[in-house]
Amino acid sequence: MSAFMRLSRKSLVETVFPRLIIAGLSCAYLLGMGVLGSFAISAQNLPDPKKLWERNRPVSVQIVDRNGQDVLVRGATVERPVDLDTLPFHIPMTFLATEDERFRNHIGIDPRALTRAMWQNIRAKRYVQGGSTLTQQLTKNIFLTPDKKLSRKAQEMMLSVWMERDFTKDELLEMYLSRVYFGSGSWGLENASLRYFDKPASDLTLAEAAMLSGLLRAPSRLNPVADLEGAVKRQHVILNSMDAQGLLDVGIVEAAKADPIDIHSPKDTEGAQYFVDWIWDDLEARIGVPTQDIIVQTTLDIDAQTAAQTALITHLSPERGASQGAVISLDGTGGVLALVGGRDYGESQFNRVTQAVRQPGSAFKPFVYLTALRAGKSPWNTTIDAPITIDGWTPENFTEKHMGTVTLHTALAKSLNTVAVSLGEEIGRENVVATATQMGLTNLKPFRSLALGAQGQTPLAVAESYLPFANWGTQRQSYGILSISTADGTPLYDRAAPKGAIVLTPTELADMNYMMIDAVERGTGRRARVEGHMIAGKTGTTNDFRDAWFVGYAPDHVTAVWVGDDKNTPMTNVTGGSIPAMVFADTMQVQLADAPPAKLPVSTQPEWARKDAQLKNLLDRLETRLP
Repeated sequence: MSAFMRLSRKSLVETVFPRLIIAGLSCAYLLGMGVLGSFAISAQNLPDPKKLWERNRPVSVQIVDRNGQDVLVRGATVERPVDLDTLPFHIPMTFLATEDERFRNHIGIDPRALTRAMWQNIRAKRYVQGGSTLTQQLTKNIFLTPDKKLSRKAQEMMLSVWMERDFTKDELLEMYLSRVYFGSGSWGLENASLRYFDKPASDLTLAEAAMLSGLLRAPSRLNPVADLEGAVKRQHVILNSMDAQGLLDVGIVEAAKADPIDIHSPKDTEGAQYFVDWIWDDLEARIGVPTQDIIVQTTLDIDAQTAAQTALITHLSPERGASQGAVISLDGTGGVLALVGGRDYGESQFNRVTQAVRQPGSAFKPFVYLTALRAGKSPWNTTIDAPITIDGWTPENFTEKHMGTVTLHTALAKSLNTVAVSLGEEIGRENVVATATQMGLTNLKPFRSLALGAQGQTPLAVAESYLPFANWGTQRQSYGILSISTADGTPLYDRAAPKGAIVLTPTELADMNYMMIDAVERGTGRRARVEGHMIAGKTGTTNDFRDAWFVGYAPDHVTAVWVGDDKNTPMTNVTGGSIPAMVFADTMQVQLADAPPAKLPVSTQPEWARKDAQLKNLLDRLETRLP
């Protein structure tokens, strides 16, 4: 080895390495001091641990309408303490397997879980997993706000270690199960068990316990009242996880999955509950799970809501198969004025406004005619109502008769199927899909039956798609919350002014209004008329009377009504112009009671169309006189 190499190695050992070690120690010292400093700062604002023993009064969520009138108060019932000694072993086991499988072995924080979660999030390039222990969740629920600041996380970790030092694992688990939120205003396992299954927690089966533990990830979205299918899917995930952890004997998982779940229906039958269920996810997205008394001002109009609910109950006809229905009303900005998701909330919490996907039938036809206008046609152009066959399919008119030469506005008013289909073929199904998509309807395919509304949509989506006809051409999304504040008036959220895209030209708007006013005045929607107000709209009736619709509007008001049966069975001669039109008229009568008789922009008959109509009348009279 050369002298130079020996000198280099000696220099490295004697000079460079010590400096590197000193630099590394200095960095570690500075980093440690920084972490300690952060924790020290966070510790200055730690909450008083005495709060742990305070029995919190239930959180009150007061829902008011757009005018400040009370709608309802949804609040937590008092948290009933959980006693582990009274619970069968499978209940705490289910929650620990779901929320913190190493609960018995950590000190309040779990570095292994944090590392695993961090790695999973890095691999997914998004947040997919959290590393909080059950103790950390309890700490956050009792002491801290839901914000995601680093200082709050530091406080959570310090408090969790403190709690692990001063309480046994069983005490911590009891406190957690007594206070965690399960959705539908239920805090604590005992309340949730009574709310969803009408039984004390000590009587919960493994299947029921797994369903409740599955709610903790998304208590409003996954609760079985709002979405039983989603709750069952999540329950199966929990059971499979327990099986993978070796916690269940052979065959237990499949037996639990097959165990029938009987969800308890609440006695409250107020239709506004459907609306509150719908806005709850948005509420939590804005401020998190409510931890203090709050007031939520909504877009709802309680008078319109009551009118819509009364109208639906009054006109439904179970003896004719019309056993269920839905009503949704929007203002010109997309704010929900009324939302009735079914006949009786206590009987069924399935929200037919937002969850029922049904064929709109002829209520889809306005988008065919709008596409025709964009292709250069006019409401006064004529077409032939005659038989048409496409790939072996021959659609028929409701009357099974044909009118011969008709104008487009008459064809829409009379809801002629053959004209709508032939028009769709002429202008192109893809173009019809593009128009309907722009107006707010999604997932449409250019099938041959497109023009007849054979592809399912929710009543909410259909109402939104008609909104541009009522608000001078702007497409907007529906919403339900205007503002959120604490009980003492401190603002928590205020909705920004709604935005939207202009999707109709003034000429398109005036022509479509002309045609759909004609559909109400002279066509299939005559029962939807409201005295003293300009009403436009369209009926819809599907094959075998399985679905009946009326979707209509006045200036800055849109209401969609669907009537049918949850099992999709045929009704007896229930058309869109019968029950739905009458529900619409009763609902809109109240909404428009104090509204000025504003007019929609409407096109006028051009001179050439007037002369053509006169000539046709003359020829018709001459024809009747010929021998």
